[in-house]
Amino acid sequence: MYLRLTKPLIFHNVSDNIYISIVGTIFMIIRKKYLERIIPFINKPLIKAIIGVRRSGKTVLMMQLKDYLISSGIDAEHVLYINFESMAFSNLLDSNKLYSYVLEVSKKIQGKRLYLFFDEIQVISYWETLLASFLVDIDCDIYISGSNSKLLSSELATHIAGRYIHIDIYPFNFLEYKDYSKDLEISLSDEELFNEYLEFGGLPQSISLPNSFSKKTYLRDVYNTIVVNDIAERNKISDLDLLKRLIVFLLDNIGNTFSANSIAKSLSSLGIKTSVPTILTYISYILKSLIIYPVRRYDIKGKQLLSTSEKYFCIDLGLRNCIKSSERSDYSKLFENIIFLEMLGRGYEVAVGKVGDYEIDFVCYNHNKERLYIQVAYMLSDQATIDREFRPLYLISDNYPKIVISADKFDFSRDGIKHYNIIDFLKNTDFQNY
Repeated sequence: MYLRLTKPLIFHNVSDNIYISIVGTIFMIIRKKYLERIIPFINKPLIKAIIGVRRSGKTVLMMQLKDYLISSGIDAEHVLYINFESMAFSNLLDSNKLYSYVLEVSKKIQGKRLYLFFDEIQVISYWETLLASFLVDIDCDIYISGSNSKLLSSELATHIAGRYIHIDIYPFNFLEYKDYSKDLEISLSDEELFNEYLEFGGLPQSISLPNSFSKKTYLRDVYNTIVVNDIAERNKISDLDLLKRLIVFLLDNIGNTFSANSIAKSLSSLGIKTSVPTILTYISYILKSLIIYPVRRYDIKGKQLLSTSEKYFCIDLGLRNCIKSSERSDYSKLFENIIFLEMLGRGYEVAVGKVGDYEIDFVCYNHNKERLYIQVAYMLSDQATIDREFRPLYLISDNYPKIVISADKFDFSRDGIKHYNIIDFLKNTDFQNY
């Protein structure tokens, strides 16, 4: 749902899909599935941490949550929203000054519950200690966002262990992309929209830009900000050239299985001197920026995660395509990347499956540990390709759903294995897990 708003409007029940947010004269997508994941935790004694790559929509989601509270009867004076990327709050970047400011606001509302929204909290030194203090010193309900997965590891785990929940937010999926494009009066068929999505990804701002040049320029700027600010500067990396080449290598090889040792050898063959420990360190920094996600391998019959070799996928194909070094498009890998992100967005945990000598592209788990097996191909163009994609699924003896996804419009379903056209699958609201 998207509306052009010119004045504050009243919220309605988000579950009725008529939730409206107060944001001024802009288009805003109502990211219903994320709101539904967070709303049950309102007024619970848990910090709500919204984590996602830069420009994936965290700020908009925070604004929608803030406005939802106000529409639900919370006095606006009891809701404090601070975006630390805004110069309007530059005087509060010191943790002591921020602490004093929040306490002063709490006193003004005479100790009643204060709803705190801290957008991009990681720029504040000792922010984790600060939040722990707020939980002790005032009556508050805290919401934070960040563009670094480090928020989920050392800081939160050490200082407020057991007192937070996290919500991962991703760029637009295809359904969101399609709906937003329609509201922007972009008149394209589903196939044309999918090709646009395949090339430019789902970062919200890029969709409204008028042409390929402006989209690519925007995506390169976001990419460079992530590389320089979120990775190089934050981790004090001196060899920026090696970092950039490593990221390009990983993005060029989405969906391929390799180890740090094989990456080091590949880079060395290109005349780039490095070592396995350096590769491992740099990859850990890259993963924390959330531009690339690792996928572990899972032995289906042995029911255990494998420690050897991972696959990597990009958080947004637009970011990947704007800097990729190869002009060749491997549509099977691009399709895999889209399905990987789609299943994460639907609330699943995702691994790469191994059954005997064969690989299952994705094993998706829900909260009840039930499974969904997915094979992804570009086209089932001949019998050999059909056999290659279906054979591993025949080797799985359980009764969980088994799916093959491709660009084919002909239905190749057989023997209980369901085949989907990729666009139809992305538009299908089955297999949700939230």
